[in-house]
Amino acid sequence: MSITLPGPTLGVVGGGQLGRMMAEAAAPLGVDLVVLDPTPDCPAAPVATDQIVGGFDDADAIDELAARVDALTFEIELADPDRLAAASEEHGVPVHPDPATLETIQDKLVQKEALADAGIPVPEFVAVATAEGLERVVEEFGGVMLKAREGGYDGRGNVPVETPDEAAAALDAVGGAAMAEEFLDFEREIAVMGLKGADGETRTYPVTETVHREEILRESVSPARAGDAVVAEAESVARDVLEVLDGRGVYGIELFETKGGEVLVNEIAPRPHNSGHWTIEGARTSQFENHVRAVLGWPLGPTDLVAPAVTANVLGDIEETQPATLRNVESTLDAPDADLHWYGKDDVYPLRKMGHLTVTEAVGDPEDADRDALLSQARELRDGLTFRDA
Repeated sequence: MSITLPGPTLGVVGGGQLGRMMAEAAAPLGVDLVVLDPTPDCPAAPVATDQIVGGFDDADAIDELAARVDALTFEIELADPDRLAAASEEHGVPVHPDPATLETIQDKLVQKEALADAGIPVPEFVAVATAEGLERVVEEFGGVMLKAREGGYDGRGNVPVETPDEAAAALDAVGGAAMAEEFLDFEREIAVMGLKGADGETRTYPVTETVHREEILRESVSPARAGDAVVAEAESVARDVLEVLDGRGVYGIELFETKGGEVLVNEIAPRPHNSGHWTIEGARTSQFENHVRAVLGWPLGPTDLVAPAVTANVLGDIEETQPATLRNVESTLDAPDADLHWYGKDDVYPLRKMGHLTVTEAVGDPEDADRDALLSQARELRDGLTFRDA
């Protein structure tokens, strides 16, 4: 392959914060981004080359996008795999990851079945369709996490069910076909950002520890505060997962470390992921740059850690939807080892992801970093930010 600049144009279905950070990473490479998103002036619009306003399943909009670009990808699982495949074939434009992979991952039950069939370790799970069926599963498993099979993200569509009498209300809450998964007595949640490039090349970023509350990712700690054996197993499992999935790009692989030291796959995102935002400051090549490189078939960048990093999400801390104005920003800007990322969303509502900050520590050996102190610093800086009036 001979690469020249200016580079190609990449089309992205979805123009949220992931598309915004993808555009920020693509620009230094000489790559233009055109995003497709139903929200006019979406978060990615200020930094992308252009935006097509249209739905994620809008056949005409996807066709227009494919006609304008040299390659296609997506930053949201709501993209329509059939229409992506059709537009790819019509215009002779590659799309990565493969639409078939997107289709598999869109249904959490189908995703888990594909992983289990490949011998990849996952929690016990079962499809449920009725309250009576869920009641039996809850009794058998001693409580479950009920998950909507389609459409859930950022904790939405997940409902814990601890007793059989909660079954009917839980099914109503997820609003459709569901999967029940056993409750795990886990030590921590971890994640690996996996990467597939041209000619079957695979790479992984260092294992990250993810801290959730109310099913929403709050902080990530890199490298994870896990033992060497767990880290090695997580990397091995992540590489096995990459073998199951078709198409180039970054994959966010969420995992559980159980109390007994097992590593089990929770969920997979066929795109850059919140668990990998730390790579912007903490890795040699960010997940966003490597996704662009991979989708275009370009050489992959190094995934090595350059500094231990903790990322804290900035979430909506208000009670009702309102125009977004983040206050006390100077407290983060004054911190010498902190970097702030604003997602450009016009409105804030409770627990909406509005940005993140990352704190890094320069040390000779990453294992010498005080990751507990980094986490405390990141939380303190994040908690000093607010959308509330003074």
